[in-house]
Amino acid sequence: MAVLVGKKAPTFTAKAVVNGGDFENNFSLEQYIGKEYVVFFFYPADFTFVCPTELLAFQDKIKEFKSRNVAVVGCSVDSHFSHWKWLQTDPKDGGIKGVKYPIVSDLSKTIAENWDVLAGNYEYSEEGEIVFNGNPMAYRGLFLIDKNGVVRHQVVNDMPLGRSITETLRMVDALQFFEENGEVCPADWHKGEKAMKETQQSVAEYLSKK
Repeated sequence: MAVLVGKKAPTFTAKAVVNGGDFENNFSLEQYIGKEYVVFFFYPADFTFVCPTELLAFQDKIKEFKSRNVAVVGCSVDSHFSHWKWLQTDPKDGGIKGVKYPIVSDLSKTIAENWDVLAGNYEYSEEGEIVFNGNPMAYRGLFLIDKNGVVRHQVVNDMPLGRSITETLRMVDALQFFEENGEVCPADWHKGEKAMKETQQSVAEYLSKK
């Protein structure tokens, strides 16, 4: 599993569904560089079980992300047509109707491969045929990208394990606090709490107040 933290986010241009139902043929994260932070996350597949709970939870918190100048973008190996159909399906029927942030189609699986979250790989069999070993879907990878296009945080869950959107917001707050104040954020830090300077004295003072 590649560690992308501290590196430029891999680039791509792909089809996506935006605004809950509009097709975009040349979607790219490049549009956000210099303007917004990005939470880019992968999920295994449309019309599954854990996935709609995550996508709807992101939508429920979308105003909080926007207030922090963060764009949320999802991605799976499904086609943009599958995304569109899922977006038109009511949540009570297993759909994600109401989700408005972009959902990228990675039908070729190259985006998941480049971000190193594809749950398997292509190989040649003894007969010389190309076969896929593993599960041809993406793990639940999530990447926080700063305005310069650099990955600052990543987390990758196995498919049965849903993510915490609240924790994602906490990491956004921590990154933005560090950028604005130059102070580092200790364990379980939340917005509004004291942080630390990178000195032993600061650490000792912080620990003494716990």
